[in-house]
Amino acid sequence: MTVSLAVAGPSAYWYLARGTGAVSLVLLTASVLLGVLGSMRVAFAPRWPRFAVDQVHRDVSLLVIALLVVHIVTSVLDSFAPIGLIDSVVPFSSSYRPLWLGLGALSFDMLLAIVATSLIRRRVGYPAWRGIHWLAYASWPVAVLHGLGTGSDVKATWMLALTAVCVLAVMTATVVRIAGASRGPTTVRAGAAALAVLAPLGIAVFALAGPLATGWARRAGTPANLLVRGSGSAAGIVGSATASPRPGTPAGPAADKLKLPFTARLTGTITQTQEPNGAIVDLALRVSGDARGELRVRLAGAPLAGGGLSMTGSQVDLSAVGLASVMQGTIVALQGQSFLARVSDTTGSSADLRADLKIDGQTGAVSGTLSAQPSSGSGP
Repeated sequence: MTVSLAVAGPSAYWYLARGTGAVSLVLLTASVLLGVLGSMRVAFAPRWPRFAVDQVHRDVSLLVIALLVVHIVTSVLDSFAPIGLIDSVVPFSSSYRPLWLGLGALSFDMLLAIVATSLIRRRVGYPAWRGIHWLAYASWPVAVLHGLGTGSDVKATWMLALTAVCVLAVMTATVVRIAGASRGPTTVRAGAAALAVLAPLGIAVFALAGPLATGWARRAGTPANLLVRGSGSAAGIVGSATASPRPGTPAGPAADKLKLPFTARLTGTITQTQEPNGAIVDLALRVSGDARGELRVRLAGAPLAGGGLSMTGSQVDLSAVGLASVMQGTIVALQGQSFLARVSDTTGSSADLRADLKIDGQTGAVSGTLSAQPSSGSGP
């Protein structure tokens, strides 16, 4: 039986993080192009004075910084991935895809260094400022690798096309600049030109063997509780955030046994992430009242024409004071914002859980009630 799931869609933070990330790449590419070709009169209309080109270059660079700040803040506020503000400025410190998220932090730090030294250019002197300014060119390939390594739209055709256009534009501009250079050893210019030609090929090989290949999420360093099993489908749930009692919470034989039936309150959050063939919905809920603990729910589904999802897989974990172990199971009936799950523990005890939820589609906040009774062992 196919049942529909009326859940909140991805949060506004998620959309903002994606949008500002893509636009930042375009603007950073434009800034690099202006920097590479700015001194070549052939690259611009003859009546464009050099100071006008420089002003546009500065304005675009400042706009990149502003959009990156929005990108970082919305990525932190979106509750799906465990990303903190410190992770956005301290490279390779995050628990979520540390290398690839760290490259984004590194690129941002480079741009901040450029802005800071530009504001005090007269104090640091032109040679020092010029040397630091070269970080702008280094930050661009680092940003491209960050986007490929951890971007949520990396497999989308439009994002791949956008990235390819940006890479080819910068490489073409570099070749044009090198060809028009009248100074510098011939071998150095030839090596730089070869690097400009080979770089797109290297990025393409990396994308095919890495982000576009099966299993990249795990290899990139995605925490196990956020992973989905299956070849590009949302049909399976793996390692769903298995609930465990909080430190200091009594559990096991020494604790008072949790008595069934019971009714408790639920409060928490919902997040939804898009997958190539559907979506993954995660509920992280605190249980209070007659029972105290945590309820974690993960659902996979395919989109329905009229809205919502057709559930294709689920995982439910309940940990509470008085349980000998975490009770695990799946959803057996789902309608709207209510579901019935059947769970069991390591001792063989089983229970039917009914959750009636109220979901705020704007904030992702969830409230509701949870009722539990001994499992009848029969279908819903």
